[in-house]
Amino acid sequence: MDNYDDRNKTQIIRVDAKACFVESRNDSFEIGKAHLEFATYDTKKPAGQRQTNHVHIYIDIPEFLCLAHEAMSGMLHARARQLRANNDDRTPLYECLGGTSADKLKQYGRSRPDGKSLSRIVKLTIAKKEDFYLFVANSGPGETNATGLIVPKFGSSPENHVMVNMSWRAVNEFLVTTMTHYQAWLAAKYMSDGVQNTQNVKPQTTRQEQPRQHPAASAAAPQVSQSQSGVMQAGIAAAPANQYANEQFF
Repeated sequence: MDNYDDRNKTQIIRVDAKACFVESRNDSFEIGKAHLEFATYDTKKPAGQRQTNHVHIYIDIPEFLCLAHEAMSGMLHARARQLRANNDDRTPLYECLGGTSADKLKQYGRSRPDGKSLSRIVKLTIAKKEDFYLFVANSGPGETNATGLIVPKFGSSPENHVMVNMSWRAVNEFLVTTMTHYQAWLAAKYMSDGVQNTQNVKPQTTRQEQPRQHPAASAAAPQVSQSQSGVMQAGIAAAPANQYANEQFF
C-alpha cells in the first residue's frame, strides 16, 4: 500500500461527498496526464481497511485543460442547463475511456486473473439537484480493440464504482485549481530546462583587438599640446547630458 504521507504531498485539491471523495494529484504532469483519484470508504471498518472502492483516472492534459476552460467560461454549465431542459437528459457532459492493456499489466506483473485488460471510465453528468453534478469513475474488465482503445466489458456492474456529488462551484474549483497547478509546474519546468541549457553552453573567448588607425588619418591628425589636451578633456567632461535631446529615436 502507498504511504499516505507521500500521497498527500502530491495532492492538489480534494472534494469530499458522502463516504467518498475525488482528488487531483500532480504526480503525472511529467507524462502529460492529469491524475484523478476516486475512492469510497466505510468509517465503520477498522483503520487501514476502510477503503471500499478505488479508481485511478488519467486524462491527457490538453483534454483536461479544455474541460477546465469550459467550466471557467460557463460553457459547461450552459450545456448542463440545456440537458435539464430536455427532460433531465443524462447524456455525459464529459466522458473519458482509458485503462491499461493486458500486455502492459503483464509487463508490470499485475495481470488480471481473467487475463483481460483493465478498463477505466470517468464521466461528468448532471445530478438530480439543480446546479449539481455527478463525477463518476468506474473500473473493471475490458478488451483492447484494433485501434488500441480499451473497451469496457463490465456492463452495469463495474468492479469499482465511485460517484461524487459536486456543486457547480466545487466543479470549477476542482478543475481550475488543477489547471493552475499544471501551468505553474510547466512554467517551472521551462525555467529549469532553460537554466540547464545555459549551464551546458561553453563560453567563447575572443581576443580583444585594438582598432587599427589608417596611416593617412594618423598623418593628418593634428598634434595636440598638453595644455590643449587638458582643455579638451575638460570640454568632454563638461559636455551637456542632453546632447541627444534634439535627435529622434523610433
